[in-house]
Amino acid sequence: MSNKKNLGHNSKKDLLNKTVEHIDITSFDARRIISSMKNMSFVSRETANASNIFNEMIKDKNCTIFLTLAGSTSAAGCMHIYRDMVKFNMVDAIIATGASIIDMDFFEALGFKHYQGSQFQDDVELRKNYIDRIYDTYIDEDELQICDKVICEIADGLKPKSYTSREFISEIGKYLKSNSKKKGSLIETAYDNNVPIFCPAFTDSSAGFGLVMHQEKNPEKHITIDSVREFRELTEIKIRSKGSGLFMIGGGVPKNFIQDTVICAELLGKKVDMHKYAIQITVADSRDGACSSSTLKEASSWGKVDLSKEQMVFAEATTVLPLIASDIYHKGDWKKRNRKNFSKIFR
Repeated sequence: MSNKKNLGHNSKKDLLNKTVEHIDITSFDARRIISSMKNMSFVSRETANASNIFNEMIKDKNCTIFLTLAGSTSAAGCMHIYRDMVKFNMVDAIIATGASIIDMDFFEALGFKHYQGSQFQDDVELRKNYIDRIYDTYIDEDELQICDKVICEIADGLKPKSYTSREFISEIGKYLKSNSKKKGSLIETAYDNNVPIFCPAFTDSSAGFGLVMHQEKNPEKHITIDSVREFRELTEIKIRSKGSGLFMIGGGVPKNFIQDTVICAELLGKKVDMHKYAIQITVADSRDGACSSSTLKEASSWGKVDLSKEQMVFAEATTVLPLIASDIYHKGDWKKRNRKNFSKIFR
């Protein structure tokens, strides 16, 4: 009951007074924790095994590493983990929800913040204050609408034609080079390191609102998003890769999109291997048959994932991801990897 005290009759300033701080994987060394977890059971051993498989991907010079993001871990304090995975050459391409990239990363690059809140807060009161809630995290809706409008402005400045989400996000990276209020966003870091970002359901985010406003303003000549061509682009990366591994946070469209590249390549007459390595961190239950919660073993039946190096970690990602990422960072094998620079193949 103590959590419910003093919740009510708050001003916007009262509610948005404590920011979410993003964890820094370089500031602590998780190697001893992960090593100890190898001798435990349940999620601890799953986590240790996942970290071991991830490090095998890092060491494998032929392995293209795909990071997929679904859910709200970026808003919850993991945003700098994903940025650092790009910065320290742990991933070669990213497939994410539009919300992860635009509503969370681009949003903060514009100088806005996510705030610590309470899951017990009166949501009617939050709405009156124009505050959006993600469990115990708050977002200022006024600021989010500014994000929508900036997306519209970026689109207004582009040549009217079809763009893949990767192309449009690259244009956002260019914009941030001279307009960001917070340096070192995931978008800008990926742009600087030629790591392409794909959002197969791009319009399901602030990008969607911004692009609708853009098309409303420019009914005859406007940009549009070509999700079919971006599927072909992502498949091309898979075709050009001698081997591949998946590091997946949550499930949803990003997970299915990258796994489907194996099937797409085969239908194009290209011989490719299944994804050799696969890790998924999720709390989803597979019993309802949903694609986003299907196990990696199930994906093998579709010819998408090899079973030799796969690990499901049934945990809320903010609790185990920092440990895995810190373990990989401090082991240092990423220093020996050559960058794939996949963004360059589309220029």
